[in-house]
Amino acid sequence: MKRLVSCSCLESFVPVGLSFLCLLNTNCTREAKVDTKTSDAATVKVEKAERQNIVEIDHPDQFPLVTVEQRHVLAELKVTGVVAPDVDRTVLVLSLVGGRAVEIRARLGDEVKKGQVMLLINSPEVALAFSDYQKSQADELFARRQLDRSQLLFSKGAIAKRDLEAAEDADQKARVDLETAAERIRILGADLNHPSPIVEVRAPSSGTIVEQNVTGGTGVRSIDNSPNLFTIADFSRVWVLCDVYENQLAQVHLGDFAEVRLNTYPSRVLRGRVSNIARVLDPTTRTAKVRLEMDNSSRLMRAGMFATATFRSQTEQLRTVVPVTAVLRLHDKDWVFKPEGGPRFRRLEIQAGRVFSDGLQEVLSGLGPGDKIVANALQFSNAAENQ
Repeated sequence: MKRLVSCSCLESFVPVGLSFLCLLNTNCTREAKVDTKTSDAATVKVEKAERQNIVEIDHPDQFPLVTVEQRHVLAELKVTGVVAPDVDRTVLVLSLVGGRAVEIRARLGDEVKKGQVMLLINSPEVALAFSDYQKSQADELFARRQLDRSQLLFSKGAIAKRDLEAAEDADQKARVDLETAAERIRILGADLNHPSPIVEVRAPSSGTIVEQNVTGGTGVRSIDNSPNLFTIADFSRVWVLCDVYENQLAQVHLGDFAEVRLNTYPSRVLRGRVSNIARVLDPTTRTAKVRLEMDNSSRLMRAGMFATATFRSQTEQLRTVVPVTAVLRLHDKDWVFKPEGGPRFRRLEIQAGRVFSDGLQEVLSGLGPGDKIVANALQFSNAAENQ
């Protein structure tokens, strides 16, 4: 009985085991098929990409090759900056008197010359100053006459010397008071020869009006409690303020020259000199302000314009270079064509750097010294497409 039971049990378990093995075998087969398909798809993509970068051309001998070289070049640093007025050439126009603006003769954006009348002010303060001056004139005239009379009387022995000295002292004080009143009028900007409460505010220097805080008919306060009326900036010389990262500051020195290109005029190369390197870094950007002083007699640069400054060090560095014609710029990438034997060439992506004045371009990665590439990449690419 025991044997029969065990056989029966074995017979019942055999189909289940076989079914489980078949299920496992089916799943493994499916996974193997999926893996094979994925592998085949990846292989196809790689092969397709490889075929796209392989170029076959007839008569390859018509396209000369050049050898990748290494040369010593001056280290270069490019930074961005912005044009700003020279604060040493920026002047505030102030009024020493209070009153009312009766006429505006210069406005925001105007070019003015030194001494040019910019504003007329009707000032009660000046009117009072002229009144005091006229009183001082009368007092001085009276004191002088008293002195003349005292000198005459003293010469005849009619008065004591003490009375003569008192008259002399009064005359001296009257003269001082008159001179003080006259000086006050001159300080306030009025003309002694033309008594009038109207004061002319003149430009203290030549330049462009970049700020205006007064309009016709408005009240003008004195220098103690009023903002400046105008701001004049002389743009014959300007600054370019550049942001240089702290790990690049060692490449910039006081007195160094830099080439400056404005975003507005990228083909124009200007020249500036480093006059200041900030002692304090911006805690957010970790940059220091480097100030370039620029000649702007042509008035090409305007405050607020963006610029790119190029600093060149006096130390040389070894760099990999190729002719600039050997590099093809396509779809925001740099390419060269490298021979692989016979008519086959490989289109190779590289990372190109700056272009030098002698027609060479720096190669940052993708090529090494001694590599051979096509000398004229654009001509080669056009020939390959048209064949």
